[in-house]
Amino acid sequence: MAMTIISRTLRSNVIAMLLFASALLWPLPGHAQSGGEADLAALQANAKESFRDKVAPFVTTYCTDCHGAKKRKGQINFQPALKNPGDAAYSKQWKQALAQVKTHDMPPDDTDKQPTDEERQMFMEWVAKAKYLSPKDPGSFVIRRLTKVEYGNTLYDLFGVDPATVHELPEEVFGEGYLNSLSPLQMEQYLGIANEVLERILAPKDAPLTELQKRLFGEPPAPGADVRAAARNVARSLARSAFRRPPSEAELDVLLAVFDLGRQNKLSYPAALSLMLKAVLVSPQFLFITPEAEAETEAEPGRDIVPLDDYQLASRLSYLLWATMPDAELSALADNGKLHEPAILKAQVRRLLEDPRSRALFDGFGAQWLGLGNLEGKTFDTAKFPQMTSEMRLAMYDEARLFFQSIVRDNRSVVSFIDADYTFLNGTLATIYGFDNTVTGPEMRKVQLTDANRGGILGMPGVLATTSFPNRTSPVRRGVWVLEQVLGEEVPPPPPNVPALDKQDKQTVANLTLRQRTELHRTNAVCANCHKILDPIGFGLENFDAIGRWRDQDDTGGAIDAAGELPGGKHFASPKELKDIIAARKDDLARTLTEKLLAYALCRQLEGYDEIVVDQLMQSIAKDGYRMQTLITAIVTSYPFTHRRIAEQLASSSK
Repeated sequence: MAMTIISRTLRSNVIAMLLFASALLWPLPGHAQSGGEADLAALQANAKESFRDKVAPFVTTYCTDCHGAKKRKGQINFQPALKNPGDAAYSKQWKQALAQVKTHDMPPDDTDKQPTDEERQMFMEWVAKAKYLSPKDPGSFVIRRLTKVEYGNTLYDLFGVDPATVHELPEEVFGEGYLNSLSPLQMEQYLGIANEVLERILAPKDAPLTELQKRLFGEPPAPGADVRAAARNVARSLARSAFRRPPSEAELDVLLAVFDLGRQNKLSYPAALSLMLKAVLVSPQFLFITPEAEAETEAEPGRDIVPLDDYQLASRLSYLLWATMPDAELSALADNGKLHEPAILKAQVRRLLEDPRSRALFDGFGAQWLGLGNLEGKTFDTAKFPQMTSEMRLAMYDEARLFFQSIVRDNRSVVSFIDADYTFLNGTLATIYGFDNTVTGPEMRKVQLTDANRGGILGMPGVLATTSFPNRTSPVRRGVWVLEQVLGEEVPPPPPNVPALDKQDKQTVANLTLRQRTELHRTNAVCANCHKILDPIGFGLENFDAIGRWRDQDDTGGAIDAAGELPGGKHFASPKELKDIIAARKDDLARTLTEKLLAYALCRQLEGYDEIVVDQLMQSIAKDGYRMQTLITAIVTSYPFTHRRIAEQLASSSK
């Protein structure tokens, strides 16, 4: 074996040292910054005045009787938000309130006091202004653990080991955010992976060193040379690669202490270096993406916003677009202090996007945006849909991936996500499209589409399947998905105790189509306001069954009625016409994608000043026709991507 077996005591001591070293990572508290930018002062003043004179009385009159300090229906209390309306903590609450007021779900119809349409419009317009109450702030840097994919890719880039080495780590849970802790069990898992990596890359005891070992450790020190000095140089080299930045002297001291511990336990020089390498592989500095520690202690008094250093910028960019560590070119630019220069940073974005590793942007962001991360494990009725094999699911995923990548690679407009006239198919997926005779074999290839009902994500089988039930379509799910993921609208949660369609009286609905059953369902006054917005979109996609095949009749044998009307008097009678309406809303499409990609890049929800940043990004993107590479580059060069807040808490400018 490559590693000398060490005692439990030695291993425990190493872990203790590494946990101590983790204290070097975490940001220290700073001072809060107050006030907004001068050019936002007028907008901020207007938002404050509108809130004081109109919004606060509106909320007090129509909301606080049920959602106040004394009564908190749905666990919603507006009193704290009334005192500090610009606080980022209440941003989501205001947006949810906007959605309820917009659909006339709130106040409830049985409430005596009802706002006029003008009052509702006033409230909705103010919610759009609430962002101006936020001071200029890039947000704190999210310290997070490498995902399973990132960890495997990074080990491959460092040592050439198969990324599947990390297969025993649990999968990430979508929607739960990034993890920033390590349990004792997880530390044991990482130690096990580190052992496996070292066994693969290091020579057995007493055998000649491997070429990789020589590259990592250099030549052994000559007799009489300073062994600890040589080990420190090795530690510096190892840490520079693994930490994705030059290590601090304090970090080197910790690693050298591990080397000393090995020597004290009679390990040879190479074995002690191997122990030190293991310490690197399970160190927080390797397992976590962190900000520059020195910025926390060296910041000028009162200065709580700092630019990312070039090393952190390289890591943030590389893990966003490649899901792995920075390569030699990015690292060299960071070493030379050049990466933060706008022209160089933009050029690096283009370079990374042209590389095949940029597939990671879809696997990480695109699949999550389209909801395809759940497709592999989604349950389907095998009697009704025997076609949903593992091969079919993979083909559906690959179709969306290749389509997404083509829009990025060719720098197409975001509108292409809706109105594109091509897709990618193999023989398996071609059966869904009815191209069985023209597309055969396992290879995915670009296919031109002649049916305008197809093309784009709205007619894509993987998306249609993930927004269906196991045994049938769901107009409501599809409508919610389009509104939230494509158009960026807030959809209120369904009210409690509303029976599902399958609870309807079977005799009453026996001869009704799914559309008729859904329309019957929305005769319930509690449901009607929301469903009149959701359902038309879902009905417009009813020609596609639960796995995306075209049909003219639904499961009851009734004719599909895909006609509908959207707010604003927009009428459609087919998926093509619905797509045309949605494609025309290019501002909404671009803004939704910008918001979601910015949040993904920052590893946190957007709030407060982030909305002003999105406004600025939209102005820049619109000038170039909402092209995808322009969008991605604008996000990478944006203020919150290139800066961070030191202070854990920021004083609100609305106080």
